[in-house]
Amino acid sequence: MPIAYTQRLEIEYEERNPEAGETVVLVHGFPDDARTWDAVLELPEFADKRAIVPWLRGFGATRFRDPIAPRTAGTGALARDVIDLLDALGIERCTLVGHDWGARAGYAAAVLAPERFELLIAMSVGYATNVPSQTMEYDQAHAYWYQWFFATSRGETALTNERRALCRYLWRTWSPSWRFDDGEFERTAAAFDNPDFVPVVLHSYRRRWGFAPPDPRDVLDDAKLAGNPAIAVPTVVLHGDEDGATLPSATSDKERYFTGGYERRVIGGAGHFVQREAPHVVAAALSGP
Repeated sequence: MPIAYTQRLEIEYEERNPEAGETVVLVHGFPDDARTWDAVLELPEFADKRAIVPWLRGFGATRFRDPIAPRTAGTGALARDVIDLLDALGIERCTLVGHDWGARAGYAAAVLAPERFELLIAMSVGYATNVPSQTMEYDQAHAYWYQWFFATSRGETALTNERRALCRYLWRTWSPSWRFDDGEFERTAAAFDNPDFVPVVLHSYRRRWGFAPPDPRDVLDDAKLAGNPAIAVPTVVLHGDEDGATLPSATSDKERYFTGGYERRVIGGAGHFVQREAPHVVAAALSGP
């Protein structure tokens, strides 16, 4: 796979239809990898589009360029990775499709560099959520058990020593009606062997709830993101009604944050991994809100 070199990372990515004019960048989440978009990219709607599909920091062959840099993964850092990738590949403007961590990165990137994005398609995560001051219903706090688990030493040990079993359990419980096979899981689980996977995942969730300090390099971006500023990029949000990680209520009543056009679509019978379970709805969202 090709590698894009940014100031902080060597980003592994896959490219399809490199000669096409319109560019779509698709960003995966946790616990997942670039293979999550395979079924989406086989659909006719993507036949005339250039697709860039990166592996996030801590996944696949993506590596930190500095061997002693802190393995952090705050939302601002993930957003900056997306913007830096566009710069490295000479992409001035694109459609950004993000799932889970990729959706958080997408919201933040749309705040930091709105001029770079024609459209944002965000899946399974709501904007203005997962901050230390957030109040949430008890059902959602229960669904976030893994995030509290990762704040403990026992959670760190499980992620280190039993990452495949743990991540497979998350797949199964987050999308209860989805029937994936061993091959599909293993093709993605190979990306979890990245040596930075554990520290990156732990920092992402610990930082999210105030259990870990920010990366000093992200202070300026974090300041711009504070207070959940409005998003001017046209946005479509897709959310499965069976999502066992982020409940559908987490994406409801968010219209006030979007000034450039907004639509939320709840997908019946789908869980957390909408792009794997119902790839056609991702393709349909390319028409915008």
